[in-house]
Amino acid sequence: MGTVLDFPVSRSADAMRAVEMPTAGTDGPSGAAVFSRAIMFLARSFITAHGASPRIAALFAAQQRWLLCHAALGNYFTAFQRAQAGLTRRDLGNLALQYGIASRNTAYAFFDEALKYDIIRPVSGARHGQSEQAAPAPATLSMLIRWYTVHFQALDLIDGGGRSVLFLSEPETLLALVEPIAAHALLSSPEVRSPGPLYAIFTWADAGGLLMDRLIAGIDPEVPAGRDRLLTDVSSISYLARSFGLSRAHTSRKLAAAETIGGIGWSGRRGHSQIWLSRGFYGEYARAHARKLQILDSALAEALSALAPSPEKSMVTGDI
Repeated sequence: MGTVLDFPVSRSADAMRAVEMPTAGTDGPSGAAVFSRAIMFLARSFITAHGASPRIAALFAAQQRWLLCHAALGNYFTAFQRAQAGLTRRDLGNLALQYGIASRNTAYAFFDEALKYDIIRPVSGARHGQSEQAAPAPATLSMLIRWYTVHFQALDLIDGGGRSVLFLSEPETLLALVEPIAAHALLSSPEVRSPGPLYAIFTWADAGGLLMDRLIAGIDPEVPAGRDRLLTDVSSISYLARSFGLSRAHTSRKLAAAETIGGIGWSGRRGHSQIWLSRGFYGEYARAHARKLQILDSALAEALSALAPSPEKSMVTGDI
């Protein structure tokens, strides 16, 4: 484990500027062109993750649930570091109000649903009822490790760094350190929480984030920089709906709302031709992910600075 602290995290100035200015019309192996490849990688990775674990991935596909997940996970790992058993319904309700995510009742319902579907599990020996303590199920921890890995891989694509290799050398230990730092920063970031009206149309709906990811993933990577409309490979509303277990009516409403304010359109006959995205829509998506990548990069660096050289065991292992 001691070698982890000796592994450098590469941060070139040009690469970090690319993260800060993702929509600039820059060609070549640096700037926005590099950042666009990282964005495409993220979008496609989210779609792949959904195919592998649709129930868990769906929790990250709507903004309110995504925020509640990070509130819960950040709280859990903070409690674990303090030798406390886990997360309670009351904890999540308080966090939902503290960060302005949802009402207590919505947070309680989310907690109960997570228990029902084995996203979290009761901690052995904890009392039952409203104060029942819970911890992430093993599959949830695996998905979270994968989520961090793909974001660190995206950062590595931008500047050639080695964050993902570093993280995967001790994923459980680093996850426990990084998540509380990252969760608070994500929950407190206006750029992450409110990137724009087009982004909000999708992310505040069930699986809406996945609809948006699929559209972004379908953009032609060779599209000339600066074009106002970015053509995707998606032409069927029914296909989009089936891909994520949504109704055609629900999917159609989201697309229609985005179309009304100029975020998307059809290259030919509506509903029977390729969908295009506006440059503004792409910009909202890119800026939200740029800020998220900056937060995760900083969280990893802070966690490494606090990491003891030779911890005796992983901080994540425990009785769940």
